[in-house]
Amino acid sequence: MNSNQLVDEVRAYCHEHSNPQNLQKYQRYFKGGYDGYGLTSIQITDKVKELSPSLESGIETALKAVPVLMESGMYEETSFGFLIVDRFEKKFTPEVFHIIGSWFSIGITNWAHADTLGMYLLPKFLKNNIIAIEDFKPWLYSEYKFQRRCVPVTLIKSLKMVGVEKLVQFVEPLMTDAEREVHQGMGWFLREAWKLNPIEVELFLLKWKETAPRLIFQYACEKMEKEERLRFRRTKKGK
Repeated sequence: MNSNQLVDEVRAYCHEHSNPQNLQKYQRYFKGGYDGYGLTSIQITDKVKELSPSLESGIETALKAVPVLMESGMYEETSFGFLIVDRFEKKFTPEVFHIIGSWFSIGITNWAHADTLGMYLLPKFLKNNIIAIEDFKPWLYSEYKFQRRCVPVTLIKSLKMVGVEKLVQFVEPLMTDAEREVHQGMGWFLREAWKLNPIEVELFLLKWKETAPRLIFQYACEKMEKEERLRFRRTKKGK
């Protein structure tokens, strides 16, 4: 199966299994809008397992198909592309990493696709020493908010291996980010870092409590006791 055939097969499957009721249900999770077919995650993952072995050039075929699938704007088509590429972990290279980075300019427009990359594909590049943490530095300053969000989400799986202090310092530029989706990703990262090294993370939060967006603190302090969370409230003006 070549890339054109893969795109046709994915789209035919999506149309055949479209579910308007699911579509309506899923829309509530996407404030920025959701265009899709209403497929379940099980339907997608089962089809991905079926399709992946049939690709004539493996990861090259998948990588060529992804931009075409993304351009439709249909949620499940992009999901298929990402998850099929993920099946070829053993073929990941620095070039593949840079190709993934180029996808943000094509159409990664929601938190779920950013987190699919950050939770599944991108950590494998670090785990297998294909790239270094520093290769994400340009992403911290990307014009695309979901590319910036991907950095802290990806680094969650590296916290134990690399260390909380180093990674917290690495993502610090995002503490002044203007976008809500980035705040959520940062808060999630800091919450997981806090579980491993509460002292280091609490000192970091105290440093930023008067200036960083409150949503970061809402997520980062979620697992703390109520009394602990009070320490990270912003001081009222005049006091």
